[in-house]
Amino acid sequence: MDKKEKKQRNYKGLISFSSSLFAILAGFIFAFIVLFISNPTEAVNGFITILQGGFTDGLTGVSRLIYFATPIIMTGLSVAFAFKTGLFNIGASGQFIVGAYVAVHIGVKWTFLPPSIHWVVALIGAGIAGALWGAIPGILKAFANVNEVIASIMTNYIGMYLVNMLVVKNVFDQLRNQSLDVAKSAVIPKLGIADTNINYAIIIALIFVIIIYILLEKTTIGYELKACGQNKLASKYAGINEKKNIVLSMVIAGLLSGIGGGLMYLYGAGKYIQVLDIIAPEGFSGISVALFGQSNPFGVFLAGLFIAHIRVGGTNLQLHGYAPEIIDMIIASIIYFGAFALLFKNIISKIIKKSKKGDKK
Repeated sequence: MDKKEKKQRNYKGLISFSSSLFAILAGFIFAFIVLFISNPTEAVNGFITILQGGFTDGLTGVSRLIYFATPIIMTGLSVAFAFKTGLFNIGASGQFIVGAYVAVHIGVKWTFLPPSIHWVVALIGAGIAGALWGAIPGILKAFANVNEVIASIMTNYIGMYLVNMLVVKNVFDQLRNQSLDVAKSAVIPKLGIADTNINYAIIIALIFVIIIYILLEKTTIGYELKACGQNKLASKYAGINEKKNIVLSMVIAGLLSGIGGGLMYLYGAGKYIQVLDIIAPEGFSGISVALFGQSNPFGVFLAGLFIAHIRVGGTNLQLHGYAPEIIDMIIASIIYFGAFALLFKNIISKIIKKSKKGDKK
């Protein structure tokens, strides 16, 4: 890489970082306004609580932060990977819950497996299920030219209802209207940090972040996938198989979301698949994480930690007398202000270009 190319890359990185920072600030300003309107006397204390986030309760708060961050890092990575290859994977929620079901099913039913590999097999099953579910919109896009957004939305709903049906049929706890407890051998092992529940899930997520970065930036396959996303006609002219790459991209994106579902429901933190007609919110949070992180794998990792941080802070707002509905609205507003990161990026780029033209004159 020559000096000019390196300088240009650093310049783009600075713009991306600045745009994410402006999006975060805009979200916090909006959050403070909501806090002030709801309860003016506690607005400042409530805002400080949000900023403190996962660090309010020491290691317990950090443990909660990591628990919330892990699944949305994976769904964010899924959405970001598809973005990089020119696709919009809005189907991360469906892939997430299908992967989660397979992980839970293996965790509950496959007790014949050796305890040392039970959770590993359950996680692999989750990834395969997510990959197969992601392949559906990929195949429809590649061979029938069906828009992947429409196909993904449909697979979200089909996945939700399918999982509800399978949970009731195979792994249902009637008293609690949710899935059964997975076997202890299917729970991801703890890291052994004090008395916390922090386990290898966050390490697995980080490993996938590194793998996806290497795949996109250092391999021929990654180059072909990105080339197809940037210019399909030129890629086709260069001999790159466009259809194969579209399907492959959605398969990898689905695999990431599926593993995210497995990591969440095998975490051992009392999370179960509830039989409700609600699409998994982790998939949509992944979109904001991808936008905050500017579709960079390492940016996605940091964005996932940040969003989990404010989520933990938001739940602590009840200590200041804020209603749960207000808390949900504040968290959602900060998260979805991440969508403005791309808008801020375009605005900053235009301002810099205009200033450069002015300097030349």
